[in-house]
Amino acid sequence: MKFVVKLGGAALENPELLQRCSRAIAELARDGHKVALVHGGGVQLTRLLAQMGKKSEFVAGLRVTDAETRDAALMVLGGRVNKSLVASLGQCGQPAMGLTGGDGHIFRARKKKTTPDLGYVGEIAATDPKWLDAIWTMGAVPVISSIALGFDGEYYNINADEMASACAIATKADALVFLTDVPGVKGADGNVMRWLSLQQIPALTAQAVVSGGMLPKLDACKDALLHGVKRVRILPAESASVLPDLLNSRVNDGTEVMVA
Repeated sequence: MKFVVKLGGAALENPELLQRCSRAIAELARDGHKVALVHGGGVQLTRLLAQMGKKSEFVAGLRVTDAETRDAALMVLGGRVNKSLVASLGQCGQPAMGLTGGDGHIFRARKKKTTPDLGYVGEIAATDPKWLDAIWTMGAVPVISSIALGFDGEYYNINADEMASACAIATKADALVFLTDVPGVKGADGNVMRWLSLQQIPALTAQAVVSGGMLPKLDACKDALLHGVKRVRILPAESASVLPDLLNSRVNDGTEVMVA
């Protein structure tokens, strides 16, 4: 089966947590599944920008990205973060190939039209997963940073949740899993919702029960489900060890997002 796993947040900062996630992904691959790992790196990018004297700004969970910020994202996401994930999987005995979404034109972007303008923030306009298929054929895990190349020749910063969803759709994945810093989607009562239908999301958004970075994540969940991805789960990174059991047994961690 095909899995797309999105990793970001604290798991990229905590070596022990990163190894736990890497072991789970390596186990999936050893079991014969095709696994693609999509990652963000927002914390690391914010840190570098602060060192550069730039303040990070966000609108509805998306980073305002001028040219200097975009170039910093290329360095951080396509460089240090990407290669640290390749190394972590390698420590688990799993070969991995690190790349950006722009490599091989796997993901092509267009500028995201927003008010206010977010700069070099893009959305996926086209996909060609043949290089991912080639990497899987060689027994490796593709590790994809959330940068894509536009038809105008410019690189665009892509929200990593959106990139993961586009990857799952393009590869016809059986499951899309978001490994996160939070235990799942919380309802108005503050408790984690084990099951969340797409019909419930507008009310949660209107009541500001979900906000910030959870907004693009839920949009990504919806997009994946409406385009044929069978299972979508928001899972705390601390529970990454349950990944190999996700399709075969009952998992109580996180939130399962469903069409209905």
